[in-house]
Amino acid sequence: MASPSRPAPAGEPLLSVRGVSVRFGGIVALDNVGFDVARGDICGLIGPNGAGKTTLFNCMSRLYQYQSGDIVLEGRSITDVPVHRIAALGLGRTFQNLAMFHRMSVIDNVMVGAHARSGAGFVASALRLPMVGAEEKRLRERAHEIMAYLGLLPVARRLAGDLPFATQKRIELGRALAAEPKLLMLDEPAAGLNHEELAALDDVIRDIRDRLRITILLVEHHMSLVMSLSDHIVVLNFGRKIAEGTPEHIQRHPDVIEAYLGAGTHA
Repeated sequence: MASPSRPAPAGEPLLSVRGVSVRFGGIVALDNVGFDVARGDICGLIGPNGAGKTTLFNCMSRLYQYQSGDIVLEGRSITDVPVHRIAALGLGRTFQNLAMFHRMSVIDNVMVGAHARSGAGFVASALRLPMVGAEEKRLRERAHEIMAYLGLLPVARRLAGDLPFATQKRIELGRALAAEPKLLMLDEPAAGLNHEELAALDDVIRDIRDRLRITILLVEHHMSLVMSLSDHIVVLNFGRKIAEGTPEHIQRHPDVIEAYLGAGTHA
């Protein structure tokens, strides 16, 4: 049963994953996984393919149901929160495989995220009441701010599907930011990027945390990016947490070396 919303006490983590387990038939995808993400941190979530990272993201997005445990955001359980209310709670997400509207313009894609913060209801929107026009203007201005921040204004009217892959990744990021998240979940944002694009991504993620003051949970296979960015790292393997700590601690952890960095590196 979801606990009532309440202000988070000082020092309480923004996010708590508490003993979450997920089973698909006889397959255990997550096994009693638990960790905290402090407000203002960049937390890396790493592990080999099939470790359960995206499964956990899908639980946090309420796309998957977990059989046991709890996920708590700012002191509130999200277990019973419907999918369509997750963005309004302050959870934003990008996807491992780009999720966008390819035949819509860049600005319209970003505005999809902004609509998560819209106060206009279905009836008001259907009747095009005066408040709807004012709300649409506010959301469009918000989308312009996000596009300016991410360098997308020159392509604002272009169809998203016609643009280069790295630009499409920024569009998806813009859509997530437009929803004004408290916690931004990035699922393999570096996948498919070249060296220059990777350096630019590093700068953007840092700036989102430092200037926009958004806490970040990062799933990524690009180890140099994770180690460079993260304040704290959680390592999964076969659905279980095998290590947790600072980047320096994780780099030296024997179970991580064995499971993720490669046993051959220290043989």
